[in-house]
Amino acid sequence: MNNLRNIAENINSLGIFVGSIKYDEPLKNYTTFKVGGKARVFAEPENTESLEFLLGELSKAKVPSFILGGGSNLVPQDEDLECFVISTKNLNKVNYQTGKEKEDFVLFAEAGVSIKSITDFCVENSFSGLENFGGLPGSVGGACYMNARCYETSFSDVLISVKYLDFENNEKTGYSLPVVKEYFFDDKDWDYKKSPFQNTKKVILQVALRVKAGNQAEIKEKTEHFVKDREEKGHFKFPSAGSVFKNNRDFGKPSGKIVDECGLRGNAVGNAQIAPWHGNFIINRENASAQDIRTLVENTKKTVAEKTGFNLECEILFVDGGIVR
Repeated sequence: MNNLRNIAENINSLGIFVGSIKYDEPLKNYTTFKVGGKARVFAEPENTESLEFLLGELSKAKVPSFILGGGSNLVPQDEDLECFVISTKNLNKVNYQTGKEKEDFVLFAEAGVSIKSITDFCVENSFSGLENFGGLPGSVGGACYMNARCYETSFSDVLISVKYLDFENNEKTGYSLPVVKEYFFDDKDWDYKKSPFQNTKKVILQVALRVKAGNQAEIKEKTEHFVKDREEKGHFKFPSAGSVFKNNRDFGKPSGKIVDECGLRGNAVGNAQIAPWHGNFIINRENASAQDIRTLVENTKKTVAEKTGFNLECEILFVDGGIVR
């Protein structure tokens, strides 16, 4: 889309958007897998108001966009993305208020807050409830979107509400504009690594989480325990996205064990490899391509299905042209 730069420059010229806009920005610098082509336009709104304004202008111009959080579960295509990639990095405010009971607190975190920042915040303020997420890469918005699950705790287990942008058609203008709405947790909307925000145009702005007052030393020790456990399991030896396949409890075994039993540990396509130490990690040994990773995922799914009859469900998200698949 040759006019993307012109559209970006026009938006900047209005003097309303606050933040930075870059051109031909390598996406591998923003993903934990270290893969991906360039974003023709890469925008970093300074606050939620600028994000809302930008999305409104793009809607008017009928320009596609993709929201990028911590990049910890994404595999962008190798080709350049002909769309606006919008980072939530600067949406990083955290605060809290007291809850209904003496020891209860409500933690408010904007979508771009890293999981490390929020678990550190909990340790500093003696808040218990998020220890199991210690060491999880990525952002709060991404964890909410994916309903991240860590050591038997799901993000939805501590969720109270979500502020988000939804798009409503404006009869006067004839195009959709973003509107701030609030969602309150309803158990029927959530499941294992499933959220009501997946496969929608809704953009998460802020989450409210349930935490309790606790003993700071114990909270710190527990959080550090999970960080260390991830390190020992090799989560950070090479660029990766952590677990590739969802676990299906009905099948009775973790997906990593199923992959191992099919003799696939260590298999490689190009420079993408199933980690020699863990069947549910795919690593970027050096300059792997997104296509290497995609092919390895598909090969693994096919072999497992042929040998066991079990269909692995992919957890990582592939991004093609700004569309998540």
